[in-house]
Amino acid sequence: MGTRPPTRASSGERFADWTDSRLGLHGAGRRYARKVFPDHWSFLLGEVCLYSFIVIMLTGVYLTLFFNPSMTEIVYHGTYEPMNGVRMSEAYASTLDISFDVRGGLLVRQIHHWAALIFVAGMVVHMMRHFFTGSFRKPREINWVFGWTLLFIGLFEGLLGYSLPDDLLSGTGLRFVEGATISTPVIGTYLTFFLFGDEFPGHEIIPRFYALHILVLPGLMVALLTAHLILVFYHKHTQWGGPGKTEKNVVGAPFMPVYVAKAGGFFFLVFGVITFIAAVATINPIWNVGPYRPDQVSTGAQPDWYLGFAEGMVRVMPGWEINAWGHTLALGVFIPVALFPLMLVIIGAYPFIEAWITGDKREHHLLQRPRNVPVRTALGTSWLSLYLLFLIGGGNDIFATHFHLAVNHVTWGLRVAVFVVPVLTFIITKRICLALQRRDRDKVLHGRETGMIKRLPHGEYIEVHEPLSPAELHKLTSHEQPQPYELGPETDDNGVRRPPVGIANRVRAKLAHSMFGPGTHIPKPTIEEYRAVAHDHEHEELPGGDSRELETAEESPGGPSSG
Repeated sequence: MGTRPPTRASSGERFADWTDSRLGLHGAGRRYARKVFPDHWSFLLGEVCLYSFIVIMLTGVYLTLFFNPSMTEIVYHGTYEPMNGVRMSEAYASTLDISFDVRGGLLVRQIHHWAALIFVAGMVVHMMRHFFTGSFRKPREINWVFGWTLLFIGLFEGLLGYSLPDDLLSGTGLRFVEGATISTPVIGTYLTFFLFGDEFPGHEIIPRFYALHILVLPGLMVALLTAHLILVFYHKHTQWGGPGKTEKNVVGAPFMPVYVAKAGGFFFLVFGVITFIAAVATINPIWNVGPYRPDQVSTGAQPDWYLGFAEGMVRVMPGWEINAWGHTLALGVFIPVALFPLMLVIIGAYPFIEAWITGDKREHHLLQRPRNVPVRTALGTSWLSLYLLFLIGGGNDIFATHFHLAVNHVTWGLRVAVFVVPVLTFIITKRICLALQRRDRDKVLHGRETGMIKRLPHGEYIEVHEPLSPAELHKLTSHEQPQPYELGPETDDNGVRRPPVGIANRVRAKLAHSMFGPGTHIPKPTIEEYRAVAHDHEHEELPGGDSRELETAEESPGGPSSG
């Protein structure tokens, strides 16, 4: 019997071998192709950000081919007849040409703008998910900063983007930027001339914004996004707690082929939804407002939603001024402009602040239920309430006309609400979280309500409770309840006075007590409490007619605490 001649490798196999021998892709691919991704809907929020950013890049490249970032004035003679004979900048005229003459230009413009709005919204909601679940803790603090920086840059990237058409609405927004810049003490005038290159509006602002919008900021965002995704792979994904899920493993589907198939389909779903919205919902119809003129302003001029709160801070702030030594300090503009980045900086620094307060240096890969960290959850909701108030303030004139109110009444109502609503929101959110913890405790001890009423031999009526499964017990009792940082006694065991405690440690102790001290959590049931209640219910008749004992804490993984 003859030997079979060796088969020649295909061209694809030979190319793969050639590439792997030089780049070592096989080992890396084999390692990361089986990387596990948790299966939970909340993880799709980050993908919405990623895919909308890809849509922005694709549509932005297309628009770049036709846009002319010039402020040179011309007389328009084009397809849109109502504008014929009107003096306008070449930037505005090229935007009209994109909208009415370039094939698919208007749809691409709409997709680009809607994708930008969804991108920023996705980042905000994505960061809210990370904040409320505590996934920003070690080792993900740096990745939180990367995401925060992406959001910060995205806000200004959007401002630059909708300023490029040089229409009356975007020009009004630039006038706001000019006023905010010039309000900076001492250097405001120099900053304004550096930014605009001349007296407002000048002839350089659109070309400068264009370079930043298509080169500098997108380059930074691509670099940050790449670093963000690399760290996601390196640190592995966080996951919700449950049976079999620990700080050292990830339960879910592998990257190849399951996650890739899902991600590919979800990308086209996001792209399709954005395209559908762009096709049916007009946004930024610049032909309705006309080109920018410094002596005009469009009725109901509003910025995009993600910068509405910045304008709202200025509108809500009283118009205070200080005149000293021949100079005027416009506090009504400068204070909101200073508070705007300060609010964002606090958000970016929060993981480090909480890590300092807790002193926790462990790695965390399991998510926290927001109800189990009530103070942090309350801080997040109070910030959101403040954001919504400023967002309403940014459209106080629209709010007043729609609800038939005086603008002054709306403004003064917001001024009071800015100090009252966040405090009430904090208190209410904290009480809701504690109430949910109390309900979880009752469910652990007594089980789930079945709706079945049973009469006891001595005539008492009770409702039969169904004991929870081990998985449900684990979910409700596996969370930690950390103790607050303590300063310790002033003297040691020998009566020797300890060194004085610094101000930083005193502040840390007070903050730790406010976050984890008495009144910030409902204690988990102990094993003794669980056994005592289980003994009382051990012969209750359960749904289905069977009578069985409740599981003891020792038999249920992740059961009640022992202390």
